[in-house]
Amino acid sequence: MRRGERKPSRSRQFKPTDVKAVRAELGQSQAEFALMIGVSVATLRNWEQGRRVPDGPALALLQVAAHNPAAVVDALHRPRRRGAA
Repeated sequence: MRRGERKPSRSRQFKPTDVKAVRAELGQSQAEFALMIGVSVATLRNWEQGRRVPDGPALALLQVAAHNPAAVVDALHRPRRRGAA
């Protein structure tokens, strides 16, 4: 795969409509959703308009947000305790 001779057996890409649909399902504005998942509004707009495609950790985070948005909010926006790493 690294040499480009074989394709991955599975891959998942969010289409622009998927990103927008996830946000719409949650009833959030672009600014609210971008803040929730920790990306800039410009990045979110690029995903929604098809200029860019989320990959790596952003793709995984979008999948979690689509299926369990409360988990994203809990993981990314919970106050940290002192001494916690």
